[in-house]
Amino acid sequence: MKVSVIGLGYIGLPTAITFSKFGHDVLGVDVNETVVSTLQEGLIHIEEPGLQDEFQKVLSNGKLRFDLKPTKSDAFIIAVPTPFKNVDDKSCDLSYVESALDGVLPLLEKGNTIVIESTIPPRTTEDILKPLIENEGFIVGEDIYLVHCPERVLPGNILKEMINNNRIIGGVTEECTQKGNEIYSSFVKGELLLTDSKTAELSKLMENTFRDVNIALANEIVKLGNELGINALDAFELAN
Repeated sequence: MKVSVIGLGYIGLPTAITFSKFGHDVLGVDVNETVVSTLQEGLIHIEEPGLQDEFQKVLSNGKLRFDLKPTKSDAFIIAVPTPFKNVDDKSCDLSYVESALDGVLPLLEKGNTIVIESTIPPRTTEDILKPLIENEGFIVGEDIYLVHCPERVLPGNILKEMINNNRIIGGVTEECTQKGNEIYSSFVKGELLLTDSKTAELSKLMENTFRDVNIALANEIVKLGNELGINALDAFELAN
């Protein structure tokens, strides 16, 4: 399968390497010329244990290359940032996702699959991205398959977790979900959890929020411990 991975950061680059490791022909795409040239020279631009070694291995198989623009592929994996728009309203900036999709639209052929791995607000795939594809004359679920598959990894263990973690596969239609399932079953050893795109989006929001709340709570307990002369880390260990 030919795969274009768009966005070569902490998620996109390991994703491209993993797809290549499992036999797919992969094009890694990034708008940053320095990133692309660095990778073309055989060096990674991010810090992640074991990633440089895996990178060298897949480069030798000739199935991974890099460019500033995508080419025609069977599947397009979009893994670009979705930062806050501004500090005040904390709304999600979807411009990177929309720009990546704009670059894919002229290349689309019937049977292609588009996967959004970027963290996006609930209903983004169905309400915002699906119409952009259908404006090009395609029917999502029949001509083009659109899927949200949120990343679920922690820095420091990305390569192992990318393969062994359970993955949520959320298609706009059931046919889209099945296409996503086919793609990720080529390397994921964890369970593939099949759902629709909006439920996948909400589940990722829940995961991030749950983690955020727990980190905030831990910080508050440390502050309280400092005020009371208590080592909060000892308390954490006992509580755990």
